[in-house]
Amino acid sequence: MSTANMNTGQVRVVDPVLSTVAHGYVSPDFVGGILFPFVDVDISGGKVLTFGKEAFQQYSLRRAPGADTPRVSFGYQGAPYSLVQDAIEVPVPREHQRDASVMPGIDLGTRAVNFGMRIVMQALEVDRAAIALNAANYDNDHKVALTSGDKWSAETGTPSADIDTAKEAVRASTGMIANTVLLSAVAFNAARNNANVLERFKYTSSDSVTADMLAKLWDVERVVVGRAISADDAGAFSDIWGNNAVVAYVPASPAGMEQPSYGYTYRMRGHPAVEQAYWDQRSKSWIYGVTMERAPVLTGMAAGYLIQNPN
Repeated sequence: MSTANMNTGQVRVVDPVLSTVAHGYVSPDFVGGILFPFVDVDISGGKVLTFGKEAFQQYSLRRAPGADTPRVSFGYQGAPYSLVQDAIEVPVPREHQRDASVMPGIDLGTRAVNFGMRIVMQALEVDRAAIALNAANYDNDHKVALTSGDKWSAETGTPSADIDTAKEAVRASTGMIANTVLLSAVAFNAARNNANVLERFKYTSSDSVTADMLAKLWDVERVVVGRAISADDAGAFSDIWGNNAVVAYVPASPAGMEQPSYGYTYRMRGHPAVEQAYWDQRSKSWIYGVTMERAPVLTGMAAGYLIQNPN
């Protein structure tokens, strides 16, 4: 069939309606975007725009008549990045719809896209956690491995003091106040049941300690809990965020990669994209394809602090 004889739906490669569904996909299980928010890029590879102390230093702005105007640049070009493409197809068998002779309606299409997006976002969550939890990405002033009585699960553990230490390390290195704490599920349980934390709340609340309560206690904008798990090829499950806590400065609504931050997820503009569904005779199913090109990167090398083994 020539392009001239195709209708609008056949010519279109990307389904704009279901791509909007994919863009709006949110799962409370995946919290890595709190540390690595999306920023769109137009090329699949380049240099990471990173921020050192020069992004936070004070500049002399005085200008004498006829003199050059002071000039600054956005960060500096760091390590190379290359977007990877995650793609998956989700079938909708004809048996799942009343009228098997027509393309599935928006409800079935949305369900297929959301299922595909969950798989795509879980892969991204694993990649984000691998970067954030790699102790080699932090200098000695921005990480600690708790042992024995220092663990938050011990009666002598001091989660609030450890968070304060992390916040001060970020402030001293960047001038920014850490506003985000990501706790793994086991770290959250250790913190909320810690004797020192419970003591702080015993006169104000009889409820179980929540993430929002910890955010107020630690004077940060948000505490999020990474509860997602993944399974290996053998079917063994593990916590994606392990036994860790990450304290970081991340802008709540970044305007672009030029804004200093602990990290970003570079994403191809227009992604995730949902392809037009097509009929597969062999499986007797309509096939929905979801694609996203992305790369999580560290951009503010001193804007984060890693706490290992809190439980």
